[in-house]
Order: sequence, then structure tokens, then C-alpha cells
Amino acid sequence: MAQRRYQWEKPRDLLHIDIKEMGRFAQAGQRAHGDRRRATRGAGWEFGHVCIDDASRVAFADILANERQESVVAFLSSALGFYKSLGITVRRVMADNGSGYVSKSFFKACAERGLKHFRTRPYTLRTNGKAERFLQTALREWAYAANYGSSNERASELPRWLHEYNFYKNHSALQNKPPISRIEVGVNKVLQLHS
Repeated sequence: MAQRRYQWEKPRDLLHIDIKEMGRFAQAGQRAHGDRRRATRGAGWEFGHVCIDDASRVAFADILANERQESVVAFLSSALGFYKSLGITVRRVMADNGSGYVSKSFFKACAERGLKHFRTRPYTLRTNGKAERFLQTALREWAYAANYGSSNERASELPRWLHEYNFYKNHSALQNKPPISRIEVGVNKVLQLHS
């Protein structure tokens, strides 16, 4: 079966959203030095909430304590604020069928903001493939790229990595240009974003 690729024409047309569960840790453990005895036991989980604009591939992410409806709605609000700061008013949101995304709170939040909410077909990861692919990149280049001393240290590195991804990382789907190149941002706005 041939893969069907699509890309919305303009930044703002569709935002892909997803969540990734990540282990919380208080000290570097097995992944850093291979010693299972130094692993942090019982530290729990934290959740990487991510979104990526379909046309530009400009991404936003945050780490929250859970994936419940309150967190999903709070992340949506933060993401929309981020895109608004770039001059993008999002029109549509695509998410999987996670409990937070099918909740009444999320539907209400989308309706209040004038967003059309699309859900993916169950068990069809490729439907939300841009978010899934961004998660793979984030895990490889940020979450597991360095030997962080704790999950707090890892979280503090996320804004720097996102800035590098959005402004400097060349993207093959964008003719080897960074995602921000697809957004019409004035000189003053670029200076503001870099200060």
C-alpha cells in the first residue's frame, strides 16, 4: 500500500498534538553508565506533551506531571500562546484517542477557542505521524542525547533544544531549511525571539 503524505498549505491550518511518558529520575542511572544498581527506583513518571505545526514544522513542548484532561487543556493553552507569539492563530488540532483528548474538557477548550478538533483512527499511528516523528527526534536529540543528572536537569534543557530545533535544524521536508523559515516573522519579532 502506497503511503499518502499530506501537508496543509499554511502555518495555522493544523496542529498535531501527542504525549510521551518518560521516566522520572533523581540521579543518573543505567542509561548513563550501565549500572542497574544505580537506577532510581520508584521515582515515577512525567509526561512530555508535544505539538507541531503541520505546514511549518515549528514545534512546542512541555513536561507536565500527568496526561489527565486538566494537563492536556493547560498544554493546549500554552501551545496556542506560543504560536500566537509567532503570529500564528491555529485553526485545527489533531490528537490521538488518549483519555485527555477525548474528554469533555478538551472538546470544550477547543470549542471556546474556535478550533476544529480531529481525532486519529484508533491504533493508526501514522495518522498523527508528524507528532510521532517529532517525538522520536526529541527523544533521540534531547531526552536521551546527554547523561543528565536528574529529570529536572533534562527538563531545563528542553527550551534550549526546542529553540535550536525551530530556528537552526534543517528539515528535509522543508528543502533543508529550519521550521521558522516557513513563518513570516518580521525582523523585530526575530530579534525579540532571540533575546
